[in-house]
Amino acid sequence: MAASALLRAADTAPERELVSRPRPERDLAVRLTAVTKVFGQGGGALVALDGIDLEVGRGEFLCVVGASGCGKSTLLSLIAGLERPSAGSVDLAGNRTALMFQEAALLPWLTVERNIDLPLRLQRVPREQRNERVASLLSLVHLDGFGRRRPHELSGGMRQRVALARALAQQGDVLLMDEPFASLDAITRDILHEDLERIVASTGVTVVFVTHNVREAVRLGDRVVLMTSRPGRVGDIIEIDFARPRRIEDTDVAAVAREITDLLRVEIGRHGRH
Repeated sequence: MAASALLRAADTAPERELVSRPRPERDLAVRLTAVTKVFGQGGGALVALDGIDLEVGRGEFLCVVGASGCGKSTLLSLIAGLERPSAGSVDLAGNRTALMFQEAALLPWLTVERNIDLPLRLQRVPREQRNERVASLLSLVHLDGFGRRRPHELSGGMRQRVALARALAQQGDVLLMDEPFASLDAITRDILHEDLERIVASTGVTVVFVTHNVREAVRLGDRVVLMTSRPGRVGDIIEIDFARPRRIEDTDVAAVAREITDLLRVEIGRHGRH
């Protein structure tokens, strides 16, 4: 459903059913087909994801929201290849994914340059090319001059910039982001939203972005996927059809975020009654 249509449906949103939307054929980066993930066996088995059908277009910025425990991070792990589906298939158009976590997870004994350089070294990229790539990435994330600092010398926002540069150094076709800005203050997060949008536009990378912050999802995403409560399913997909650049305090962003929040409340309430 497009954001404009969602706004027109404001008065009826709380009673609306969550329904998966079919997508037209297009150039895909990721396709999940009937994906189910079960942890454990027998009576102790936990169904984390159930029958996920989802397509992500090449160059798309897809945001995923849902209640805690609905399987958002598991979804990223499956796309990254860190977990295997119990049923169904995960298909990538390219060969690489890059994963960025909520915490920067930088190696404290390495400089900023060496942290960014690490995935390039693991790929056996020649030193001269590595140096050029690291310098380019430092400039891309606005950290020129900080290459020889260590993580403890940086602010939280700067550490996340380094983590983003390190993820981009992996040269993935798909960038997977698991609540990367959740621990940051509002102003730093807003600045990083602008930086991320600029970087995505300049690199053309496909992004799958998990967040609990519905406004963040609407501000950043081309589409927002609503996950149902456990077991996680694709409940609805909202098209965000108003122009960029956007600000998190924009009226359109706030209005669509409110409607998505209402849908999530309905789903959480339905889950709680069963």
